[in-house]
Amino acid sequence: QVQLVESGGGLVQAGGSLRLSCAASGLTFSAYTMGWFRRAPGKEREFVAYITTRSGTDYADFVKGRFTISRDNAENTVYLQMNSLKPEDTAVYSCAADGGWASRSPFRYDYWGQGTQVTVSS
Repeated sequence: QVQLVESGGGLVQAGGSLRLSCAASGLTFSAYTMGWFRRAPGKEREFVAYITTRSGTDYADFVKGRFTISRDNAENTVYLQMNSLKPEDTAVYSCAADGGWASRSPFRYDYWGQGTQVTVSS
């Protein structure tokens, strides 16, 4: 049974930082592209970043230069370091695993975590 469990969310002031973690089990972690997505209240889920099996990365324009995605295959964990947070970054952040070609589309991802809430106050 595949499980993705996010942690590290919370309340932070604008300009602050958080580091999200996503621990995976039940799959060959190194064989999956791992992505982070977010959903703000009243909005659709949107792509944040992904990291491929070879540690290639892609970021949404609105997080470039502020967020960094990384992975530790020995720990079956993917991270999202979020710096210079803004109130508009407030959302539930979810990690996902994609067994195919890396993609920004959430429909390409096979497994999802439950998400962790990030709230940025102004």
